[in-house]
Amino acid sequence: MPSIRKSLLQLIFSGSSMKRWNDKLRPIELYEVDKQGHKMMVAWMLYELNSRGMPLSEKLALGEAVVEGGLFDYLYRLVITDIKPPVFYKIKANPEHYRRLTAWVVGQLAPRIQVVGDEFTARLRAYLAVPDHQDLAGRILHAAHIYASRYEFSLIKQLNPWDEEFDEIESDFQNTLASHADLAGVPELLREGSPLERFASLCGRLRFQTRWSQTPRIPETTVLGHLFVVAACAYFFSLELSACRARRINNFFAGLVHDLPELLTRDIISPVKRSVEGIADIIQEYEHAELESRVLGPLRRGGAEDLAARLSYFLGLDVGSEFETVVRKKDGKQLKIDWRTLGESYNCDEFDPKDGHLLKICDNLAAFLEAYTAVRNGITSDQLQQALWRIRGQYAQEPFQHGVHIGALLADFD
Repeated sequence: MPSIRKSLLQLIFSGSSMKRWNDKLRPIELYEVDKQGHKMMVAWMLYELNSRGMPLSEKLALGEAVVEGGLFDYLYRLVITDIKPPVFYKIKANPEHYRRLTAWVVGQLAPRIQVVGDEFTARLRAYLAVPDHQDLAGRILHAAHIYASRYEFSLIKQLNPWDEEFDEIESDFQNTLASHADLAGVPELLREGSPLERFASLCGRLRFQTRWSQTPRIPETTVLGHLFVVAACAYFFSLELSACRARRINNFFAGLVHDLPELLTRDIISPVKRSVEGIADIIQEYEHAELESRVLGPLRRGGAEDLAARLSYFLGLDVGSEFETVVRKKDGKQLKIDWRTLGESYNCDEFDPKDGHLLKICDNLAAFLEAYTAVRNGITSDQLQQALWRIRGQYAQEPFQHGVHIGALLADFD
């Protein structure tokens, strides 16, 4: 069985250094990995809304197409980083030019993604061979992409009043989103102040929140970018573990939102939570109250009860933690289990499994990548060194499912 390697993790993380709108005046740096995190949060909302009433198999097929399409788009973007969008759109309009560019991109990606398996690589090739996907998954991803890009545009618009491109860019964003108005949820995203638009905007603010806020690093990662890295890692590990389709999809989207409460409380580091007896429980109570008041309640009142319910499931609100491994029994009740039992008895779509143990590992791996990259870039501190030592030590002797050994993976990072 192929095994996830250092090169793939570093590829996923590389979007943390890839700047966006870098020919415009910006109030803050805008990074590709943050935009992708925001895009996929919006894509999740549109996926849930547009799959209402679908049979389970059809709904999961759509979910997988949305998740993998988002990952394929991100990997493609990492390679063509220096091509401005207007130039890329002209290339896409010429089939031969697009074919040649895409063949080169796949050649660059293949050595790093082949560890995921031949089937994943084949799906990536097939997806990238088509310049514009007009199926439901493709339209969901395109609408989410435009919304996330327009959100960034709104942050820089007032700082660039002299830029003659901006009127055209703004018009294109509005017209493209309007052309997707037949998708459930898009009209609400276009209506400022609607519950769906408020939640989508709220998610975008996670790019303002820097991780390791008291520790200088290069690159300085955000909570939003961290969420996307965790989600991508969770999906790739799910493939390696032969997870069922529902489990793969749940692991990706649960990873994508697992730190959502930090938007309401900020990132309270573990040493603080552990230093005062009972403080972790107090913080959790506050997070739950704020989530209900500012996120879940407005979604329910706005007619999106299913979105609120899925967020609650992903965040583990009924079982105590987002890192609990959970399945649903036939009566709909949630059951906490360990990861071994999940793999042996519940790795099946009908149980709606969510692999919290895996998410915690991916959360730690993302933190390791942040610390490791900063040190490699010449920034060192006690906090970074301690994080590397702690995470390495935690997984030195702990094997994971199906022969995957996190300690061996971390040993690749010299």
